[in-house]
Amino acid sequence: MVKVKTADYEPSKELIEEALELLRIASKTGKVKRGTNETTKALERGVAKIAYVADNTDPVEVVLHIPLLSRDRKIPYIVVPDKKQLGEAAGLSNVSAAAVAIIDPGEAAPMLESVVKKIESERAKAGGSG
Repeated sequence: MVKVKTADYEPSKELIEEALELLRIASKTGKVKRGTNETTKALERGVAKIAYVADNTDPVEVVLHIPLLSRDRKIPYIVVPDKKQLGEAAGLSNVSAAAVAIIDPGEAAPMLESVVKKIESERAKAGGSG
């Protein structure tokens, strides 16, 4: 069970791995916002294509608003287990990230579509909506 209680679904390991690979490609070929504040701004402005939240953020309250804001703005989000893993996937060496948003997926655009469809499917199975 995820600690980010505002999440309305729990992603599968396969989906997490695919989403992290998408982030790795996007951080090299597209545009990514790193950190809770930058992710929040991208969601508020409606420019984020997908948001990531690290489940082991401490205190977790720092990121609890991101799934809520994502749902409000109809932007997909995914909760990943580890902020260190999230930071590395976002192109930060030896720095963790509590939250990340992809603005432009770059060469990962087809992969983004696939990940978003899988997120929507998992949310539907879990009873999440919108």
